[in-house]
Amino acid sequence: MVHVKLVVDHIKDTPVMLHIDEPVETFPLLASMQNVGGCSITGNIQGDITVVREYKNIRVTGRIAAPLVLCCSRCLADYNSYVDTGFTLFFRKESAVAVSAEDELELGEMDLMSSTYSGEDIDLTHEIEEQVALEIPSKPLCDEACKGLCHECGIDLNTSRCSCSKEPVRLAFNALKDFKISVK
Repeated sequence: MVHVKLVVDHIKDTPVMLHIDEPVETFPLLASMQNVGGCSITGNIQGDITVVREYKNIRVTGRIAAPLVLCCSRCLADYNSYVDTGFTLFFRKESAVAVSAEDELELGEMDLMSSTYSGEDIDLTHEIEEQVALEIPSKPLCDEACKGLCHECGIDLNTSRCSCSKEPVRLAFNALKDFKISVK
């Protein structure tokens, strides 16, 4: 498996530019999402990343894109989509001082965008796959106006009309909706 790694000692005062063009198998999280179903990444994960040293931190900014085929949650039809997302992350050297699990800690915006690293390099594989995964909708829609499937016959209401009754669905407890209790 290929990893997208930065060698920390190579990051000096001038920005380092990286281009990514890797198959989905490079990213374990995305490969497992694809194997479970519901989404298929149909091409390489591509992106451009700029890495800059800022004092004791390393700032990573970039844009990641990937072509997808998603399954609509209403009509179950497959449709083409695309992930295109920008991000900024900060990395700082892992310190020996650890916060106790019982101590309360308020996180600021910088804390939410930052990570720590140890050793001589930073592996960006997880951060890249996380950026793509966060952009894949949990309930994808082929179109905001998608009519979905008929709840009785299952026909796709976007492409056909059905002759099923248009009466509201009767729920098991509908008989109790007018039930009143009188207290004496």
